[in-house]
Amino acid sequence: MQNDATFSIVLVSNGPGEVATWVHPLTTCLHHRLRLRPQYPRSPLDIRLVLVPCPNATGHEARLASSWNLFERVLPARKFWTLLLSPRRYSSWPRRGMVVFLGGDQLWSVLLSARLGYRHLTYAEWVARWPCWNDKIAAMSTSVRNRLPQRLRNRCAVVGDLMADISGESRRTEPLPSGDWVALLPGSKRSKLSVGVPFLLETADHLIVSRPSCHFLLPVAPTTSLEELQHYASRDNPIASHYSSGVTAVIAPPPYLPDCRRIITNAGTVIHLQESPPAYRQVSQCQLALTTVGANTAELGALGVPMIVIIPTQHLMVMESWDGWAGVLARLPGLRHLVGSLLSAWRLHYCGMLAWPNINAGRLVVPECVGVITPTEIADEAIHWLESPGRLADVRINLRTLRGETGAVSTLASEIYTLLLHSIVNS
Repeated sequence: MQNDATFSIVLVSNGPGEVATWVHPLTTCLHHRLRLRPQYPRSPLDIRLVLVPCPNATGHEARLASSWNLFERVLPARKFWTLLLSPRRYSSWPRRGMVVFLGGDQLWSVLLSARLGYRHLTYAEWVARWPCWNDKIAAMSTSVRNRLPQRLRNRCAVVGDLMADISGESRRTEPLPSGDWVALLPGSKRSKLSVGVPFLLETADHLIVSRPSCHFLLPVAPTTSLEELQHYASRDNPIASHYSSGVTAVIAPPPYLPDCRRIITNAGTVIHLQESPPAYRQVSQCQLALTTVGANTAELGALGVPMIVIIPTQHLMVMESWDGWAGVLARLPGLRHLVGSLLSAWRLHYCGMLAWPNINAGRLVVPECVGVITPTEIADEAIHWLESPGRLADVRINLRTLRGETGAVSTLASEIYTLLLHSIVNS
């Protein structure tokens, strides 16, 4: 593909959460500020997305990003190594540019920037792992900057939490009907969906029996579909055989949520599907969310929605989708059962933090239910919280306090613009 741009901004990312909540808003902001290609075909600047190998990815990220029509080119993760070896194989690359890290292993963006000869900026959520190889570090908080060697701190600017900006998207919306609205977030990856879908459907069945005022909202992740949800709720999913619930029908949207089709479970429970992401406006009105561990917890925290984080370790394959060394070891065939058992025991004994709000706060802000747990137990826990509106209000306040100020996307865009100007002037 011929490309006559003179400067390229290359965003590097990995999984569905980062692509949806970091890459999309930043790219939109950059288009507004810099008038980039492909939205402005005559612009000398273009923007591209390179996805990197990651066990937390679904494989659908490239398709999702391409559907936005925001990028000159989207390179899927399976082509990343070939890109490093032979960049010209995937179109021409401008002589000047910058690589911006927005998720995955920071080493991959370091290697790519070195291979292309581009400037390099890292958005560091918790730590900047290769500071010497960065022209600029955009930190989520001052603690990230303070962990840098003193001589490198002048390269770092604190821009804030990119996730905090999603709270602005939850405003100015029609209110949901009265009742206790509970959001169900089973995840977006195969290993999580295979457990989360049947588990949460049965939980909803138990919950509505004890609390008929409950309504359920299930935001469909942009990298999945209704058909996939039906698959994971059926006997085609071996884990579903451990649960009584399933999907018996799909019906039309109600007048009060015209873009939400509904599924009916075997027990007759109605669950609204929000299929037009992002679902922030609807989810932010929920009294409570039941969610798997992962990026969901960061999004809910940013929206200030109280949550119960669920990790049923009786299905050891769920461990494969964990982050860090635990997930890596759990994916090794010879170690997965041993690691799953040991890690579950450690987690239950030491109460290690798994949800992002808890990790950020260094304490349990939201409950984490880990171990051999059942939908009945989670339904009972949810009822306990729904019957304590004062406790829910306290959790919501704590989450909003942790969220920090909005504006990180715009500030990061300004840092990219400044580095871009510096690159052009000094080239």
